[in-house]
Amino acid sequence: MRARRVITVVGCHAGGEVGNVVVGGVLPPPGTTVFEQMQALQRDDGLRRLLLREPRGSVAVHANLVVPAHGEDCDAGFIVMEPTEYPAMSGSNTICVTTVLLETGMLELREPETVLRLEAPGGVVEARAACREGRVESVELTNVPSFADRLDAPLEVAGLGTLAVDVAYGGMWYAIADAHALGFALEPAEARELSLAGERIRAAAREQLPCVHPENEEIAGVSIVQLAAPWQGVGAVTRNAVVVAPGRLDRSATGTGLSARLAVLHARGLMGVGAEMTHASVLGSTFDGRIVAETRVGGRPAIVPAIRGSAWITGITQLLVDPHDPFPEGYVLSDTWGVSGLDTQA
Repeated sequence: MRARRVITVVGCHAGGEVGNVVVGGVLPPPGTTVFEQMQALQRDDGLRRLLLREPRGSVAVHANLVVPAHGEDCDAGFIVMEPTEYPAMSGSNTICVTTVLLETGMLELREPETVLRLEAPGGVVEARAACREGRVESVELTNVPSFADRLDAPLEVAGLGTLAVDVAYGGMWYAIADAHALGFALEPAEARELSLAGERIRAAAREQLPCVHPENEEIAGVSIVQLAAPWQGVGAVTRNAVVVAPGRLDRSATGTGLSARLAVLHARGLMGVGAEMTHASVLGSTFDGRIVAETRVGGRPAIVPAIRGSAWITGITQLLVDPHDPFPEGYVLSDTWGVSGLDTQA
């Protein structure tokens, strides 16, 4: 066996969504903030391609690179790599990173609760891990401020007609559409059709509904779609399906998606500070969400959401790159790489 590169990865999933964590073999990228380090990774993009593309990865895999934090009183930083982008924040990935940091001993696990401050590219988040008998039972993360940008915006979508969608930021920019109006019951058998619809909505929203974070112009454009069942009320469980580009379902209930939904419901006056709800994925896995506080982002009303879920470690892998491997950064084929086969947020 020969290898010019060896990368150690802890496998993990939160609610079924894979959020692997790189713990060895990669030096921190340059930058004075985690956001700048993310941009450095993005410019090169070789690590993301190696980790996510076949033959070492798949479209259903996310990867997280742990880096030293730059923020005051932060315990660690992390950079999220997804199939077509480097999002500023991810709820399921934060839950995976927290679980891996504590259960592998990279940071001290303290029972019954360990509180971490983690620096994501989109800002600092607090993770409160409920711990028992040496494992993390659940993680509640206090997410970055989230807000609604547009409510009931008309959107022309090829093959679907004119839809009314909400555009909201929950750590990623979402277009949120009514799943029932599109004829979906949000069942596993609908996965491919949901993905096709979500990709069409994403492409249309990126063209017709521009959006820019008021405090960071680099965070711009709808990159993910939520097909949501009608809200069931405070304290109840509501189903949703989040379509991750290039067109496949998020297996989890999606933390940034729940944050965006909370922001929309707050903007409509349906949820206030302290109110809770639960999102269920197509698989039936759930994340709990609540509104912690009201705030403002760039002068506009916003909320601070908290999301709770659980993650499970699935294994430890060493990825190798043979010096003669014809695919050192992998490849994508449209038969398996989502419904659109894209590798960027086109």
